Amino acid sequence: MAKLLEEHIVTIRVLNERGESKCSIARTLGVTEGAVRYHLRRQASGAVDGRRKILQLEALGLADATEQWWEAQQAALPNDRPPNIESLHAWLQAEHGYDGSYKSVRKFVRRHFPAPKRRPFRRIETPPGAQSQTDWMEFRGIDVGDGAGPTTLYGFVMALSHSRQEAVVWSRSMDQLAWHRCHNEAFRRLGGVAAANRIDNLKTGISRGAGAWGEVNPQYRAYARALGFHVDACEVRAPEQKGKAERRVGVFKRIDPRRMCFDSMTHLQEWTDAKVEAMSARRICPATGRSVHETWLEERPCLGALPETLPEPFDVAVARPVHKDCTVRFEGRSYVVPFAYCGETVEVRGCAGIVQVVDRATGRLLVSYPRGTAARILIDDACYEGEATARVAKPKPLGRMARKLRKLAAMPVEIRPVDLYAELAEVAR
Repeated sequence: MAKLLEEHIVTIRVLNERGESKCSIARTLGVTEGAVRYHLRRQASGAVDGRRKILQLEALGLADATEQWWEAQQAALPNDRPPNIESLHAWLQAEHGYDGSYKSVRKFVRRHFPAPKRRPFRRIETPPGAQSQTDWMEFRGIDVGDGAGPTTLYGFVMALSHSRQEAVVWSRSMDQLAWHRCHNEAFRRLGGVAAANRIDNLKTGISRGAGAWGEVNPQYRAYARALGFHVDACEVRAPEQKGKAERRVGVFKRIDPRRMCFDSMTHLQEWTDAKVEAMSARRICPATGRSVHETWLEERPCLGALPETLPEPFDVAVARPVHKDCTVRFEGRSYVVPFAYCGETVEVRGCAGIVQVVDRATGRLLVSYPRGTAARILIDDACYEGEATARVAKPKPLGRMARKLRKLAAMPVEIRPVDLYAELAEVAR
């Protein structure tokens, strides 16, 4: 026994008073006879345990006030909920001018009050298609044969909570574009989208706050809306809330792909896909008792269907009004959108190399343009074509001058007929 507790010392005294031998007491408590003699000798001399330090609250005479506050809080709080030590510390500072630390108050509480009740977790099994869990893993020193030598790669893990089927997608970064691209690849491998996706509080998913009260990253919120899933963030420091994804991360860390040789990122991804397929055929799903692969095949019809074209990964998503000339402003440029959206608000996404304009209500792609061009105005004439709607009239057609100018611009300078210039002059009159 490493350390005798107060009740053990009392037991030594009581047994000794009853006439028990020191050797018998030592056997009963599992200690040496010397330890028994030591404590009996201290009791006989009236020695005080000097290891018990007087706390600052006790030295200042605030012990009674603290105990009264604690008991009043216990009576007011429901369901045997323990009082908050930070609130106690703030009350002592405000009411009694206490200048001690929060840690000193915590020591006092632990010494004078019983520990709070242990709160167990409720174990549930997620229905098919209801939830996926997502996490990142990092590997330093993987050589993928690109001539750069060992480098750091990131593995994106998405696991279905019901069947435990996972998808692992490799990436060179963890930025917003990579976050969306890895989601696309994982959804393709899983064959659909679960109703909710549980994530950590990383900035590409939660821009401010944490957990259920966190603010979802605007770009990720737009992506989730386009694919029809709910973003479900874990509480802070609660990895057990996405334990299925954490488990798969641990498995891959034990496999350690750094021990393998790869020719390219494509080779690494193919090896990973084959490894995941082999493991899912061997593993047993606790919810059904069948293999993970068989359970996943049964779960796939419960997943949300993938759109014909998955959203292009984007790192910017903003709402923009459509002006009277059917343009929206984005990153210092004007882009023409279908005239039927004049006066409405659309969503503009900045993707890798392109700009997409999307219907906010349906998520339908309306038009796309190159991103970051030298030109400041980009026009798609097809956006001015089509039938009028109940709210927006069809734009006026091109006039004669505009049609002649287009015809002139379409011809090389050296073959433009002189009579075409005469026609322009006639139109201008």
